[in-house]
Amino acid sequence: MDFNLTEGQRMLQKVVREFVEREIEPIAAEIDKTGVFPSETFQKMTDLGLTGISIPEEYGGCGGTDVDKVIVVSEIARKCAASAAILSIHSIFPQVLLHFGSEEQKRKFIPPAVRGGCLGAFALTEPDAGSDAGAAKTTAMLDEETGEYVLNGTKCFISGGSQADVVLVFALTDPKKGLKGMSCILVEKGTPGFGVGKVEEKMGIHASETAELIFDNCRVPKENLVGKEGKGFGIAMSALDGARIGVGAQALGLAEEALELAVKYAKERVQFGKPIAKLQGIQWYIADMATKTEAAKWLVYYAASLKDTGKPYTKEAAMAKLNASENARFVTNLALQIHGGYGYMQDYPLERMYRDAKITEIYEGTSEIHKVVISRAMLGK
Repeated sequence: MDFNLTEGQRMLQKVVREFVEREIEPIAAEIDKTGVFPSETFQKMTDLGLTGISIPEEYGGCGGTDVDKVIVVSEIARKCAASAAILSIHSIFPQVLLHFGSEEQKRKFIPPAVRGGCLGAFALTEPDAGSDAGAAKTTAMLDEETGEYVLNGTKCFISGGSQADVVLVFALTDPKKGLKGMSCILVEKGTPGFGVGKVEEKMGIHASETAELIFDNCRVPKENLVGKEGKGFGIAMSALDGARIGVGAQALGLAEEALELAVKYAKERVQFGKPIAKLQGIQWYIADMATKTEAAKWLVYYAASLKDTGKPYTKEAAMAKLNASENARFVTNLALQIHGGYGYMQDYPLERMYRDAKITEIYEGTSEIHKVVISRAMLGK
């Protein structure tokens, strides 16, 4: 199997790397400190076509593959994990509509999401329903007289929640059926009864804001149902499979940059009369970091390639995300250790990268959940 990048992919990588160095790297530390959503940067990513990768041109996208998306997200994550998270999580929205939406929904919502700077969000998690989606309580009951769904409930930890122009909300249209009664419904910003609650203060990826969404007799037309009633859980799980590749790409970019910074610093930092790169302990750190990062890279690329070819990839996406996220924490930790006291200071990017890496082990499914997914696939459960 050939995992070499094509000429077009190398050009994409070059263009994105130059864009990141010019537009994203200079603001990364500042938006981490302020926690301000980088609206202008998101628009620039949109203008460059990054929000339209893997979306067909007929819906405003620029085509391409999921491997292309891995290239883009990992390159952005090298310099700003928050910006990479914003792009990666936003991309879930048009992908869900592409695969499950009606033609009318595709025409209405996908073009603005991929070329108009319209931000989408994905609302599944609730205060009592994180890894256990079956504990969801948000309802969307159909009012037969008006032909509207009436939503009531609260969603939490929603990336981009307060900034989103439109949200995919997973709610129970038949509460008695549990997960088999869950449906996916589009809710647009400004809809009466749809409000934003608490915006969370987090350990990392500060500029990728995370919010609570509140639905209080929020009415939306029944045409906003994505797919069929009762099929929401399947839509959510399919979306999460793809999203896990995106998180793997975020983690990969963090690890690659941390490794590069560690190698550079080890060559430059002199202690006891010689560069610390001459010390066997440091050499072994570098060897472990490089080996694990290379393995993580190809797991992520392999999962993306399976998705591109239409083959099953649930297990491989879980493996890629599990491995890459744990490696990101491992590599950023050792890179910070190699930098010593300097690594701990905010003048260097590693303390931010160390904080940012942790979330990759948690969102879009915790590491523990991914081990469940992988073990079930292996054991045939």
